[in-house]
Amino acid sequence: MDALKALQKELAAFAADRDWDKFHTPKNLAMALSGEAGELLERFQWLTPEQSELGALPSEALQEIEEEMADVLLYLLRLADRLNVNLTAAANSKLQQNAVKYPVDKSKGNAVKYSRRSE
Repeated sequence: MDALKALQKELAAFAADRDWDKFHTPKNLAMALSGEAGELLERFQWLTPEQSELGALPSEALQEIEEEMADVLLYLLRLADRLNVNLTAAANSKLQQNAVKYPVDKSKGNAVKYSRRSE
């Protein structure tokens, strides 16, 4: 069992033990995920790009960021479990799709979205 699946199983048991499955609908989980992503974003909101780099972040801020990232991951895992999505397979598939959309020769060194790129 891979690490994500093991964590997903542990999270499902955590929710079941507390009788939270009835609250963990895909809609509610997606909303909670969005809220946690917003809390993660809030940690960077008024920082310059330079201040957001690892070496510039105070350890307290880095700890808060780590906790918010964990919240995002846990809600994403729970949502994937409820929708029977294999996140590892989905991420690998998406990475392959992105490799086609963003070939190195056309994408290296720029951040232009593939649909706006002039061929």
